[in-house]
Amino acid sequence: MQTQLKEKKKRPIWKKIAFGLISFILAITILGASFEAIAGYQVVKNNPPEGKLVDVGGFKLHLHKQGKGGPTIILETGSGASSTSWLDIPEELSKFGTVVTYDRGGYGWSEKADAERTGENIVRELYKALKKEKIEGPYILVGHSLGGMYARLFAQTYQDEVGGVVLLDARTEDYSKETDPILLDAGVDPILMGSSTKNVMALLKNLGIIRLMGDSILKEIPKELREVALNVEFRPKYFAAKEDELRNMTQLEDSIRNKSLEDIPLKVVTHGIPIDGTVIGISEADSNKMEDIWQEQQKQMLTLSTNSELIVAENSGHAVMHDEPDLVIETVKSMINR
Repeated sequence: MQTQLKEKKKRPIWKKIAFGLISFILAITILGASFEAIAGYQVVKNNPPEGKLVDVGGFKLHLHKQGKGGPTIILETGSGASSTSWLDIPEELSKFGTVVTYDRGGYGWSEKADAERTGENIVRELYKALKKEKIEGPYILVGHSLGGMYARLFAQTYQDEVGGVVLLDARTEDYSKETDPILLDAGVDPILMGSSTKNVMALLKNLGIIRLMGDSILKEIPKELREVALNVEFRPKYFAAKEDELRNMTQLEDSIRNKSLEDIPLKVVTHGIPIDGTVIGISEADSNKMEDIWQEQQKQMLTLSTNSELIVAENSGHAVMHDEPDLVIETVKSMINR
């Protein structure tokens, strides 16, 4: 018996340490995932959709209508932004007409869309939801950033029903063509722009890591929106929709290139505070070059319509609706009055 005990080998100390470390990591992972699921469920439950979930074929689109009468003002968000990003602007504009905010497929309270995230599909889904809810034109499209290209595509697709377009620091169809080489030379992916892929972000979310990082990730989002953003918006379907939209951007650019809005009233609002591109890893010289390209292309968009105007938001960065909401409201009001 003693001989058998002597022959029995002891487990090496490094194996004990490795086993303990793996067990600890596994326990923390399970704990983090469980807490994330419970916390996320509670906030989603306590923050139901502000509007209606409208079936547009295959999935439901979250559409929020405020006000009545007058023209219908449609607010189209930029990449990665939900309907809540407009803050108090919809409520203010609802005093002058009908205002519609919505979440594109996969964003916010909208369900994940089955169809590919092309411009045509996104515009068609919005139009179908409007008609299903009997929200008629004339439509005034207000598009921020990437949403500006969706607004343009909507306007050229349903031109007879559009009464005006406001491009709010909107991306142009040729911006990628001129800036992608700059980004690639600097080692920056023009699509992800320094962000992780949708699969990585979904994993970080499900494990509760994004919640732990908190304000460092949500710093660009107004504080009053961060809880909803973290729990309602930042779900796996959101990361998939955002990346899929960006990967279909070339198709969107091609769909609006060389297309005129004819005499539809157009207001182009551009930021006055230069964008600092060094935060994504490019040099100050390249950042300045990209800023020059942006501003030049903002001016070029005036040729889209025979009835256009350029407005510089002197005190704004890219998020004009957060920096100068009153300017946005006055710009849309002037469009209504015209």
